[in-house]
Amino acid sequence: MSDTTHDGAVAVSAPPSPDGGLSPAELAAKYGLSVSGARPGLVEYIRQLWGRRHFILAFSQAKLTAQYSQAKLGQLWQVATPLLNALVYYFIFGLLLGTKEGIPQKVFVPFLVTGVFVFTFTQSSVMAGVRAISGNLGLVRALHFPRAALPVSFALQQLQQLLFSMIVLVTVAVAFGSFPAWSWLLVVPALALQFLFNTGLALAMARLGSKTPDLAQLMPFVLRTWMYASGVMFSIPAMLAEKNVPGWVTDVLQWNPAAVYMDLVRFAMIDGYGSEYLPPHVWAVAAGWAVLAAVAGFVYFWKAEERYGRG
Repeated sequence: MSDTTHDGAVAVSAPPSPDGGLSPAELAAKYGLSVSGARPGLVEYIRQLWGRRHFILAFSQAKLTAQYSQAKLGQLWQVATPLLNALVYYFIFGLLLGTKEGIPQKVFVPFLVTGVFVFTFTQSSVMAGVRAISGNLGLVRALHFPRAALPVSFALQQLQQLLFSMIVLVTVAVAFGSFPAWSWLLVVPALALQFLFNTGLALAMARLGSKTPDLAQLMPFVLRTWMYASGVMFSIPAMLAEKNVPGWVTDVLQWNPAAVYMDLVRFAMIDGYGSEYLPPHVWAVAAGWAVLAAVAGFVYFWKAEERYGRG
């Protein structure tokens, strides 16, 4: 199609486009285009995540190896750090403040070490989750993969670190008269449920931390408060019995997930820490917390999948 301008030149105009009247959404549908990095369906997302399972394992192992690569003692710090924390807590709470009331003398040290190690597992998973996306933006922006692989990998890293610490925990338990028994096998399902719970928390915190980096500065205070309320250094029922607090307060503190998982590992490994220290239906509560956190955390993270690493 052509036309003549006022100076006699011939102007040639393009033929009308067959797509001229279509909206961007209609154009995308017509030519089979999709948004880059669009969130897949939940089932497809799980399938993609399972397909990256080898990456998740390798990434967690690499992070674990690199964590103390600059320290002279290297991987020994995986065990030394929680053990030193336990020694500090024993000096302050066991000797100075006397929080071992209600717990047999020979039980208190393994009781305390177990509490510190098990709570550190959750604490480290939460902190790693907060930084999972915001601390790995280069990887997130460079490669296409299910972003949930990062917080899951960090939670797995903390599980592997706990398994190293279990060597010390076993040594402490035996040194104070708790020898291996069939009940020790209960540690496996207890830690498996705690891992599910921690993974759900890590996923939820990864989404929150991706948009609010300052959360990494706030969480240590939240986690410290949680630790003091979870009976890491004292027996919740024995301590509150002396304070004449309402029974529902004791129930709430005992049913909080950190206390539940600590109590299960203590019950499994420590002779003298019997069922009287456990809340009712403790295994059902542990499973309920694990499923709730894992499902809710995963769905909450998945819903923001297409926004990670942008802006």
